[in-house]
Amino acid sequence: MIKLLPDLVINQISAGEVVERPASALKEILENSVDAGALEIKVHLVQGGIKLIRVADNGTGISKNDLPLALTPHATSKIETLEDLQKVVSLGFRGEALASIASVSHLILASRKLGENHAWQIQVKGGQPSLPEPTSLIAGVTVEVHDLYFNTPARRKFLKTEATEFTHCEETFKRIALSCPDISFTLQHNGKTRIHLRSTDATQRITELLGEEFGRASVLLNEQAADMRLYGTIALPTYSKSSRNSQYFFVNGRFVRDKLITHALREAYRDVLHLDRHPTYVLFLDMNPEGLDVNVHPAKTEIRFRDSRALHQFIFHTISKSLALPHRESVTNNSKSIMKGKVVSSSAYIKQNTIQLRKETQSPFFYQNLFSPGVRPQIPATATITEQVQEEIPPLGFALGQLKGIYILAQNNQGLIIVDMHAAHERVAYEKLKSSLDNHTLSMQPLLIPVTFQGDGLDVVTAEENKGVLSELGFEIAILSPTTLAVRAVPTMLKDTDVVKLARDVLSELREFDVSQLLAGKRNKLLSSMACHNAVRANRMLSISEMNALLREMEATERSGQCNHGRPTWFEISLANLDKMFMRGK
Repeated sequence: MIKLLPDLVINQISAGEVVERPASALKEILENSVDAGALEIKVHLVQGGIKLIRVADNGTGISKNDLPLALTPHATSKIETLEDLQKVVSLGFRGEALASIASVSHLILASRKLGENHAWQIQVKGGQPSLPEPTSLIAGVTVEVHDLYFNTPARRKFLKTEATEFTHCEETFKRIALSCPDISFTLQHNGKTRIHLRSTDATQRITELLGEEFGRASVLLNEQAADMRLYGTIALPTYSKSSRNSQYFFVNGRFVRDKLITHALREAYRDVLHLDRHPTYVLFLDMNPEGLDVNVHPAKTEIRFRDSRALHQFIFHTISKSLALPHRESVTNNSKSIMKGKVVSSSAYIKQNTIQLRKETQSPFFYQNLFSPGVRPQIPATATITEQVQEEIPPLGFALGQLKGIYILAQNNQGLIIVDMHAAHERVAYEKLKSSLDNHTLSMQPLLIPVTFQGDGLDVVTAEENKGVLSELGFEIAILSPTTLAVRAVPTMLKDTDVVKLARDVLSELREFDVSQLLAGKRNKLLSSMACHNAVRANRMLSISEMNALLREMEATERSGQCNHGRPTWFEISLANLDKMFMRGK
């Protein structure tokens, strides 16, 4: 039953429902349909919603006596007391939407309450409602909004083109449809059906609205912590966009744009996202409604959280963990064998496939200088392969050779793997540096002969003021004179790099940000720069065993699908796609 709210509640409501454009009106009407328990919602727009917005649902409906109240400001069936306002579970709750829309349009509200013999409708023109009169309607509620802003020409002239207004309406429609996959939706514009969605599950609905490409490039997640649950789909960094348009976040079913949430997501992607690109995601957060305040702004897209810090950490760590998987199940169906620690001889695999390889020409100690000792797999000179072994090929396969000294070519069960060896090695080294720093195990390698170099006044001051931080990072840089510095020790992992260039870059990075924040977040930029110094360079010829060692390291390294700057480190081309390229079977 719809009731007028008491003054105490009205005074606490963030009032002033503003119908900025057709999409604003559509949003409010759709939310009412969802709150009414509709299982089917049909939307018909004319001229981008300027000429007509019609929304028909099969929800519980409104009784004849409640129709006038439905168009009265601050009349609602969703809350009654101030306590209700503090734990809102419905999408709408203010009781202002229909009244605001009716004040700037010709509005027809028709409804047939569940269990009633026939339907009733009420019309509003120029703010004056008619008496309820009988009408024809099978069930639910139908709202028609004709000639939006007919009585406020000053506001109407600020509307954009029909195409632009329809685009905004379509986006609003998608948001509601994403949050309610169990409801079937239809969107028509100027008599043509644009979107038709059947009732389904969340994953299928996301794919239908964001496309198959997003579905293939995304990761499912579902995490619970205390009374919070975060689930949905996030795209891999390589599927990033140039704008934030494809970012959907719902709190208890309500689409929100919240700075706290956006920051947590951005931080989670920061380590793997390329430059100014933006991540794509559809995420749902379910939590106790008493832990948040949705009564912040009339548009209801802003929100406040009682324990914002805990929420930020929960979102950040959940997304970070999902992005940190060393390799995806979509890459291979044989990841279980890697998790069990089984190793297949690459020479046996290669022999079975009659592939000719160049001889091992690199020093056996070369790869040990790139990574820690003991990681290089032992490859027997001869071996045989069985069907069982064939099924235990690692996700990134076994190396076949190098292309132009830049790319590693490998073969797995699906087809061809192409790896950017510098980008991949850079990520592996970066993650090792981060892990060592976090665990306070970043070892220091004293130099037999200190390396001196000329520095400017800023270099000297930076080295003097940051001795402790430099030591934590594995460096010992001494001041010999007002213009001379000496590097006496470097991190063990970086002992074979250009020491002077490395020291200059580290000092330069330290000057860019507050040292007190170094280990709290800004440190990653510094560690990324250090890792780049250690990464194997282009045109460096690797042996087959060295290539395979890098592939195995990638499989065991978090975020190895992207380099430190967000670029992809590898791609897979399936055998089926290769067959298509060469028109095999045609």
